[in-house]
Formats: sequence, C-alpha cells, structure tokens
Amino acid sequence: MSGAYILVVDDEPEIRNLVKEILEDEGYEVAMAADGQSARKALRDRRPELILLDIWMPDVDGITLLKEWGEEEGLPCPVIMMSGHGTVETAVEATRLGAYDFLEKPLSLAKLLLTVERSLEAEQLKQENVGLKRHNHVIHEPTGKSPVMQRLREQVKRIAQHDTWVLVTGEPGSGRETLARYLHAQSVRRERPFVEVNVSAIVKANAAQELFGTEVDGRIHYGRLEQAMGGTLFLDEVADMDLEAQAQLVGALDTGSFLRVGGSDPVSIDVRIIAATKHNLEEAVREGKFREDLFYHLNVVPLHVPPLRDHAEDVPELLNFYVDWFVTHEKLPYRHFAVGAQNKLRNHPWLGNVRELKNLVQRLLILEAGPEIVQEEIEATLGSPDVRASAGGLDSMISFDQPLRQAREAFEKVYLEYQLHQHEGNISRMAKAVGMERTHLYRKLKSLEIEFKDKR
Repeated sequence: MSGAYILVVDDEPEIRNLVKEILEDEGYEVAMAADGQSARKALRDRRPELILLDIWMPDVDGITLLKEWGEEEGLPCPVIMMSGHGTVETAVEATRLGAYDFLEKPLSLAKLLLTVERSLEAEQLKQENVGLKRHNHVIHEPTGKSPVMQRLREQVKRIAQHDTWVLVTGEPGSGRETLARYLHAQSVRRERPFVEVNVSAIVKANAAQELFGTEVDGRIHYGRLEQAMGGTLFLDEVADMDLEAQAQLVGALDTGSFLRVGGSDPVSIDVRIIAATKHNLEEAVREGKFREDLFYHLNVVPLHVPPLRDHAEDVPELLNFYVDWFVTHEKLPYRHFAVGAQNKLRNHPWLGNVRELKNLVQRLLILEAGPEIVQEEIEATLGSPDVRASAGGLDSMISFDQPLRQAREAFEKVYLEYQLHQHEGNISRMAKAVGMERTHLYRKLKSLEIEFKDKR
C-alpha cells in the first residue's frame, strides 16, 4: 500500500517539483496544485491526508484558503503553511485558523520531512483518541487459548494477507468489531485508516451523505468511504442498511467510483470492506430485505465469531485480561478472581457474550470489596443463580452504549429467552404470559434468532 496522500500547493514550479520528489522518495503519494483554484479542484477530486500550502499565490492567498477550508466542519486534514515572506503576524493568524505548523522558505529538507511526519502522526493519534472516547474500543488480539479461538486467529491472519472483503457474523457482544480491527492490524493496510460505520445509527434519509459525502457550492463534506481511503471501512450491522442505500453502495462497488451528493465528478474507491451482522443475510436475501448482489459483494470470505458459551474455557483468561485493562486504562483497583468465582463464571450462560463479561469485571472493580473476588460476591452481583431471572444483572447483558433499536432487540432477546426457559419451551403458554399472539411470537423468536422447539 502507498503512504499518506499529500497535496502540495505552491505557485513556484521548482519548489512544487522539489517537494514532490522528496516526499515521493519517502514513500508518500503526492498531488500538486499551482494556485488556489486548482487546489480547490484537488480537494474535490480526493481527500488529502496532509496539505502543504503556500501563502502568496496569484489568484488567492493561502490564509484565505485556510479560512475557507476550516469553516463549518473544520479543516479536512492537517495543513502546513509555507512562505518566503511571512511575518510573525501571518504565522500567528495561520495557527489561529488551525494550521499545524509554519515553514519558512528556503525550505530545510530535514525540517520539512520531520514536520510532515509529526503532523501525520499527530492526526493519527487524534483520530484514535476520538474513537476511543466515543466507543471505548479495546484494540487487541482476540483473547483465548481454546481450539475454536486459536483456529479463528489463524483464519484471520491468513485472510489478512489477501485484500478480499470479509463478512463477519456472530451474536451481539461476541467481539465482531474486535475481530475486524485485528484483521485490519494484520493486513497490508494496517498503516491506513480504519473507519467504522454503525449502520443501525444512520438515519435513512442521511445514509447517502454519511457514506458518500456531500458537495454543495464548492464546500465538501467527505463521507466515510473517502475517510477510509486506502484503509478499511467497517460496516457494523450491515443488515440494517435500507434498500436504497444498498443499491447506491452496489453501484459504487460495481463501478469502483461514486459521486458525492450534489457532486458531478466521480471519486475512485480504494478501500477494503469488512461487514458485520448478527442476522442471517442469506435468509434476509430470500425475504427481500437485503440485495443479493450486495450480499455476494460482501460475502467473499465469511468469518463467524463464536458465542462465549461455545468457548467457556477462555473465561478465566478473559477475566484476567479485562482486570488488567481496567487497572491500566481506568486506574481501577486490582482485584483477583478466586478459583470458585472463576468456576462459577465458566458455567454462566453469558447471554451478552464478551461484552457482558467486560461489564461485569468493571462493576466488580468499581464496587471494590477486598483484593479477592469470591464466588459469593459473583452470585450477589448477578442477583440470582439463574441469570435469566436476574433483573439486577440486566445491565451486564445489554450495553447502554448503542442505538436504541439495538438495545431494544438485546432486551427482547434476553426477556424472551427467559420466558422460554420459564415455560419449558411451551410456546402456547409463553404467548399468554407475554401477551402476544402465538404466530407473532413465532416470528419474533425467529427474527431474534432464538432457538426453540415447541414442547406442547
């Protein structure tokens, strides 16, 4: 994969060409613009990851461009200003408008390369920090020494070496996003962006703008496809994408390019797509809820993340991992799980999968009642030997950091699984208890992928 894409804007051809040669020798991809008008066009053609911008140009000065690009949503990327006749006031104004740094001409090549490298690193750290604050991501290798997890990691490593698209399936909370991030980190695109799109959270009317961006009166909003250029686009809960957005995405994938909403110039696509879902997409295709052509685009390589109950022997290792993580990242007090507590949790049903385990560990560390976590504390925290009957344990099964629709589905799944257990699989009695018609209940159980056998 190529290095970062850099736009050099300078009206002096000798400087443009010199800077281009130097940056390309360092592995960067470089585009050039000789004036403000061509710089504006370059931004429409493709989103740069860094701009080197001269101040004095024949048609419009760099400060004006900086101010123009920084309006509304802020600068699209770091900007390094260059000038042979700059003043302290000019440098201060550029910094106030968001410029990363100010270089004087004649350029010091060593300082140029150092400033470019630092600005790109600072932007990467900024984006990672935004992601961590927004989603509290845990970026790590999928944890577990069980055969099923070892096979999964080996699969991911093999797949990562090929630039194919991947469809990740699995229950909510099982670690689909962790797997997607791990796959990206193992791939040749590892130095490029990883951009997540929570499809469930996109308002139907805004789906096109979110994915493809907008271009109105020369002002550009870069969509997620352009933000992920050269890297990986992660479509979480892709089954929730409406059919119109699916059609637009298929068109972009077929042609290898797309138009921003309101734009007229095609933008080329260079991304790897990893899609994830808890639903059976083949069934959704048969029901007309998901496009067959999009399914075949995405399902080049399928990966299934097993529920935690299928590799319960990994529970002790996961408990230790999250204890260490919360102690290190959130400064919570260290506590050790006693053998009895670990055994109790190995036999827990884990309806919320790894997410439930993580939330449970966090709660136990926050409550802090001594250096050791014993079995009695686990039982008290879960609220009941049968977690399905535990209203007190509900927040460990359902993440509150997700859209309302997903949280509602997660609650319905837990609630109906509990009712199914209480009525020993008798759908008729269960329907009366929950106040639903039996045919509607059948459909609901099927849509939530709850396995059942009517034991009337």
